[in-house]
Amino acid sequence: MSCYHQGLLAPLDKNNVDTDQIIPKQFLTSTSREGFDKALFYDWRYLDSGEENPDFVLNRACYKGASVLLTRDNFGCGSSREHAPWALKQYGFTVILAQSFADIFFNNCGNNQMLCIALPASTLDALFELTQKHDDIQVEVDLAQQQLRSQYFDAIDFEVRPDIKARLLSGLDFIGETEQLNNQIDAFEQQLKTQRPWQ
Repeated sequence: MSCYHQGLLAPLDKNNVDTDQIIPKQFLTSTSREGFDKALFYDWRYLDSGEENPDFVLNRACYKGASVLLTRDNFGCGSSREHAPWALKQYGFTVILAQSFADIFFNNCGNNQMLCIALPASTLDALFELTQKHDDIQVEVDLAQQQLRSQYFDAIDFEVRPDIKARLLSGLDFIGETEQLNNQIDAFEQQLKTQRPWQ
């Protein structure tokens, strides 16, 4: 699988977007992983009246259906709530481009089949400049070759941890990876029973 994802790029030009901004605490009462898309960026997306905020970038018609989020430094900081990647994924985002990510958020995204790509500030600046000129930037994410491609910019190389790359390409989370070792685990347990029958 070469093209891991292809989708519309949406810009969120903010630093230090924390998990409470991604999904506010009042929406954390459920653990079903469903219905969080409507709560994503709630305080920015909606006015006090409950209507969509026309000034929030993701409410612009041209970015409906966007699946690649372009943002800034330290994305996903704050509390460790896994609801944040749930909300992003349910809204439709599969890939996030930022200068850096909070560690727990980064790992939660990988376990929820989302790819977080860290890019230099200069590269992000250039991409944000492009979004000022074009609101229809389609990005092809080639995970196998570790490149971003588009008609609007030259190919951009990116780094990704080998374990995350393998997990995303295989479609497995941490539990799925462990389940692939069930035969070895069963064999080890049987051997242990033979060696330590008193346990």
